[in-house]
Amino acid sequence: MRIVFFSHYYPPEVNAPASRTSEHARIWARAGHDVVVVTCAPNHPGGRLYPGYANRLRQSETIDGVRVVRVWTYLAANEGFARRTLSYISYAASATLGMVGLDRPDIVVSTSPQFFCGLTGLVAKMIWRRPWVLEIRDLWPESIVTVGAMRKGLIVRLLERLEALAYRRADRIVSVTDSFVAHIAERGGTREKIAVIKNGANFELFTQAGNEEDCKRRYGLAGRFVAAYVGTHGMAHGLDTVLEAAKLLRDDPRIVLLLVGDGAERERLDQRKREMGLGNVILLGQQPKDAMPGIWAATDVSMILLRRSDLFKTVLPSKMFEAMAMARPIVLGVEGEARALLDEAGAGFGITPQSAEELAAAVKRLADDHELRARLGASGSTFVRENYDRSKLATRYLDLLEETIATAGATRSLDPAQAETGAWP
Repeated sequence: MRIVFFSHYYPPEVNAPASRTSEHARIWARAGHDVVVVTCAPNHPGGRLYPGYANRLRQSETIDGVRVVRVWTYLAANEGFARRTLSYISYAASATLGMVGLDRPDIVVSTSPQFFCGLTGLVAKMIWRRPWVLEIRDLWPESIVTVGAMRKGLIVRLLERLEALAYRRADRIVSVTDSFVAHIAERGGTREKIAVIKNGANFELFTQAGNEEDCKRRYGLAGRFVAAYVGTHGMAHGLDTVLEAAKLLRDDPRIVLLLVGDGAERERLDQRKREMGLGNVILLGQQPKDAMPGIWAATDVSMILLRRSDLFKTVLPSKMFEAMAMARPIVLGVEGEARALLDEAGAGFGITPQSAEELAAAVKRLADDHELRARLGASGSTFVRENYDRSKLATRYLDLLEETIATAGATRSLDPAQAETGAWP
């Protein structure tokens, strides 16, 4: 099977969409399929090229058996609306032109957000006359309105119409959460063509091997109890809560709060940390993917946080699966589906989003109780290994792609009258 996958993000970028796409693509290529990913030169989140890369009209490399085609894109940091939108549109235009040099695939997959990357799949479907699978990792444009990046108005209404068009025209839709399904169906995607394939953990990378104290020493954390937030420092995450919790915990010399990652809010958070005089907060910056097992090994408890919003009740933060794979208990400041999964796994505590008091109390409780930490960590590890092994999820995804190709082929074989009514021969 020949698969072309459109994704704005790909390794060596380390955000959730890059990890999800690359891990699936690698497993598909290993299974003997011809996989091409069309992406841009790595620059997330700062809008700066990674060392060794150039922002050319077109360049190609092979990573883990996957052909990665990088097209020119207007580079912009992961902050601000206008420049990011220009970046997204430029990628869609370049990716569309980049189809000219690619062999016609058996199936097209595109992932959204970013929104225009998702729509690139519709263009490819029309050019190549091949079935199209649209992956929805976040509800867009709802999410950008929720974090305050845009206000409701004419542009948002236009984007909502494009969103509905994409749902109607896709041959299959893959949602990363159960909670997205109702929204997608209401906007034009029939339930019959929606499948849910959630995120998971890559057990080839995330293992519990390694000496924890050695890992802590590497990052200047020796002898400390480490509560870590690992991920994007964005508007959606409400990371001021971590600083406020650190203020409440500043008299406990055992505890340090670690922020690992980068994003639109990082510089402001660093400045506020200095203004508050918080010596118990460390901002480590973005780390390469292969460093993440060591980061998790140095972590005693994972803080997974989002702002309080009804929209965020529908999401499943990908870091939940990594933390559970590494047997790290979780303090979860997210309601809805994520909280239900945490409770099912028995992997940690849920707190009210943006409650510094509850966050500080949960971290202190775990710092005080080694047996509780071990029990929650072991429960989460068992749960994610049994239910969210990335290799098994990638195989399910592959089965769905093959089924979509077969269904599309059967539909094309209908005579015009049958095709009009949807009847089978």
